[in-house]
Amino acid sequence: MRPVSKITAACAITAALALTATACGSSSDESSSSDGKMKIGMAYDVGGRGDNSFNDSAARGLDKAKAEFGAETKELTAKTGESSADRDQRLQSLAEGGYNPVIAIGFAYKEAVDKIAPKYPKVNFGLVDSVSDVKNVNSIVFTEEQGSYLAGVAAALKSKDGKVGFIGGVDLPLIKKFAAGFRQGVMDTKPKATVQIQYLSTGSDLSGFGSPDKGKEAAKGMLDKGIDVIFAAAGGSGAGSIEAVAGKKGAWSIGVDSDQAKDPALAKYKDTILTSVVKNVDAGVFDLVKSVKDGKPMTGTTTYSLAKGGVSLTPTGDHLKDIQAQLDAAKKKIVDGTIKVKSTT
Repeated sequence: MRPVSKITAACAITAALALTATACGSSSDESSSSDGKMKIGMAYDVGGRGDNSFNDSAARGLDKAKAEFGAETKELTAKTGESSADRDQRLQSLAEGGYNPVIAIGFAYKEAVDKIAPKYPKVNFGLVDSVSDVKNVNSIVFTEEQGSYLAGVAAALKSKDGKVGFIGGVDLPLIKKFAAGFRQGVMDTKPKATVQIQYLSTGSDLSGFGSPDKGKEAAKGMLDKGIDVIFAAAGGSGAGSIEAVAGKKGAWSIGVDSDQAKDPALAKYKDTILTSVVKNVDAGVFDLVKSVKDGKPMTGTTTYSLAKGGVSLTPTGDHLKDIQAQLDAAKKKIVDGTIKVKSTT
């Protein structure tokens, strides 16, 4: 073997280290793969794609972007009970992998986005359902309370005895927006009505978003008390509530985030799903991806309101036809400011 001088060896090591550093650093700045494809990274909340609700709405936006822009995508999903370090690592791995934008689905990612996004200033991040002040982040938020108000109007008009219920996945400010709007819509429509509000978990325990059995049990308890319309804003747990309501003659369920009457997994219950409060996360996801593709990345906070079609009620099944005039009137008053919908109960 030919001997190698110390100087030659040192140069070789230095070059190797430089090459390694360049490779590690460049991946965070690239927004396309080696074949020129756009690369989109998605970090889902608990439940991930297939939750029949919130995450699936985001997935539709990703699918549209993938099809329209011929993008390469990578999807990662949070686990129940995971640590903040797990969320940090998930976002960092996507940024290091050259994905741009990197979109975090759910408020639980706020701390991770605030921590990781500044480390990758050339990567565009999206944060759904919370607000970050980091410059390269687009915070995508919705007026959930406005869509929920309309659901409250519908519930009040469809309930036989004015007894309705709300099941929240977790006792958190975001879910309380749904509860507040729903309760206000019910009470403005029928002042003598009653609204029972129940949460499946509290604080840092996010299991309430992924426990259909808990949703089913809570709904059964409400049905036993004579409640005949139940709105569940509980992610994957809402499927359990919908199932329970379907077993009670004359009762209605109200879905959330996606049109749950159209979901294949819930199709057998569609006749008892009155409507769904759709939060068009797909629009927020697609808009951000398109802005990055166009070279004009969206940053700051983007609010998708009732007036902008960010939230709405689904007409699937024509269950709202007899009360559509009242719903249209309520929507008009919200849009023109006559009705101010509360975001806290």
